[in-house]
Amino acid sequence: MAVKVKTGIYGLNALTNGGFNAHSVTVVIGPAGAGKTTFATQFLRRGLEIGQEAIFVSLDENKEQIIRDAVEMGWEDILDYLKNDMLVFIDASGREFAEFIRKELPGFVEKWKGADARIAIDPLTPVIWSTPERYRQRELIGYLFRQLKKLGTVVVTLEEHGPPDLSSPELVIPIYLADNVIHLRYRPEDPNTQRKLKVVKTRSSKHSELTHEYRIVRGIGIVVMRHGYTPRQTREVSHRLKRELLRRIEGFPPVVREQIAKALDLITDDDLEGVELDELVDSIFEEYL
Repeated sequence: MAVKVKTGIYGLNALTNGGFNAHSVTVVIGPAGAGKTTFATQFLRRGLEIGQEAIFVSLDENKEQIIRDAVEMGWEDILDYLKNDMLVFIDASGREFAEFIRKELPGFVEKWKGADARIAIDPLTPVIWSTPERYRQRELIGYLFRQLKKLGTVVVTLEEHGPPDLSSPELVIPIYLADNVIHLRYRPEDPNTQRKLKVVKTRSSKHSELTHEYRIVRGIGIVVMRHGYTPRQTREVSHRLKRELLRRIEGFPPVVREQIAKALDLITDDDLEGVELDELVDSIFEEYL
């Protein structure tokens, strides 16, 4: 079972089956003012609280501005983490970041390998704009994601441009390559608009398919409203399936019984929603006859 990393975003862990998988990449998409940098900082800060090192790569705002924003949010402890070298900033604003990926990233990964850090890139958009060819974008971003996952768990932000259904060409490749995708919906031109969060994708994990309101609260950060969403934790149906099937295969070779029992241990009641148990038992039984 995958190790889960708490997101630090209040209310989000319940929507993502306990958090992000360790050594995964999460892409957070939203327009200006949606709270993407707050999300990235909050994610890093949660790791710092439990002793994880953090790396913040900025391609837009400089280090000083990000620190000022964090302090204004009420997160003055960011100054202590900086002083103790637990938090490292890479200010790549104004740089050709594609060149950094090609030439400097391997050495950076080698230096930090095994750190189990939290990494944030805010935003990835300049990398996409600097590489207009789709094939080259996929190669570059895929390489970046694979390398950073060696260091720990990654959050990447992306500016939202184009249709609200995330079909903009510049979003397709990062969405495809990411393990998780979070969409922050916000209309900055309308001061009365509600901020809404949608978990678009979580690879190898369950997630809420609802749209959830969220707030940005000084001193706390982003808070996501569950709106009644409660992940079901019961395993009553799955246990019944296991009991019945193991009874049916009692005379099968030990290696087959062990394989089937191991597979059944991974099944939850959610997996079995809408499935006819008797039919499933018959199908598995017949496969190994």
